[in-house]
Amino acid sequence: MKKVVLLSILISVCSINGFSQKESKKGSLQSFHSRAIVSYNVENLFDTIDDKGVIDEEFLPSGKLKWNSERYQVKLDHLVEAITMNLTENPVIIGLVEIENKGVLMDLKKTGRLAKTNYEIAHKDSPDARGIDCGLLYDKSCFKLLAMENLKVSIDSIPDFKTRDILYVKGQLQGGKVIHLFVNHWPSRRGGEGESEVKRIRAAEVARAKVEKILKADPKANIVLMGDFNDHPDNVSIQKVLKAKEVTESGADLLDLFADDQKAGKGTHNFKGEWGVLDHFIVSKALYNGSNGISLSPNDGKIVYEEKLLFTGKDGSKKPSTTYGGPNYYGGYSDHLPIQLILK
Repeated sequence: MKKVVLLSILISVCSINGFSQKESKKGSLQSFHSRAIVSYNVENLFDTIDDKGVIDEEFLPSGKLKWNSERYQVKLDHLVEAITMNLTENPVIIGLVEIENKGVLMDLKKTGRLAKTNYEIAHKDSPDARGIDCGLLYDKSCFKLLAMENLKVSIDSIPDFKTRDILYVKGQLQGGKVIHLFVNHWPSRRGGEGESEVKRIRAAEVARAKVEKILKADPKANIVLMGDFNDHPDNVSIQKVLKAKEVTESGADLLDLFADDQKAGKGTHNFKGEWGVLDHFIVSKALYNGSNGISLSPNDGKIVYEEKLLFTGKDGSKKPSTTYGGPNYYGGYSDHLPIQLILK
């Protein structure tokens, strides 16, 4: 009798375990519906440790900016607040620009409400002289990493030119839906917009080449390019080289969701009192149309223009509330505003 009972219990346990494993496998990725992709230039997210081989001396306790653990923690808290602003659930994907290394991403994902989500990191070091990289956090319960690659931006005629690589990530969402993500931080306008344009054009060429390779393999690929492009929607690098057009323009395979914001005088960054869109969500036509399993919210992309993230001058003008202004510590968020894209 005992043998029969034990056998029955064993069969029951095996059945339950088998059912659980089957259910777990079937539902391995949770829904991404109504979850956000957030992109943010976080303005010099450096740790307080001297990283040999990169120029990070300013961001040390002994450096001229007096960067210390207390200020670093304030920065992390502020970034989490900005990244999750107005979102009920944490983002499914967070593209980050101007980070020093993988370590700061590890600290960020353990901060505040981000710690409640099981984020994994996609990151590779770039050759940038200051050690600045692009990185990505993804909710492991909703996104499966399939591939990661750093796309090098180099110029033969400027052999000593070093800038941030473009981070390319291929992943899978619920239902086997594949999405291609690019986190960009194109060369700055330092030295003048015209003089530095060739560097951003080269970055656009690198990104476009990868996009064309993806679209050749799958014309209906879901593609999102995000980050700080250091150019506006109507600049040559975006319009002519990357070939990202307004959403109303027919025949384009890439659409810039913030082209209309630029025309309306809005922006993600303020330079000498003038707002401009430097941070973009550029998506494939298939993703915009929802023809391959993923679609966008009716509002397309959104610039998070909230008072808490802004500094108001004596004349009433507003700009992003920065962490530093020159050597002066203000304890703000970033010199850019975050942008959000809701998936369906």
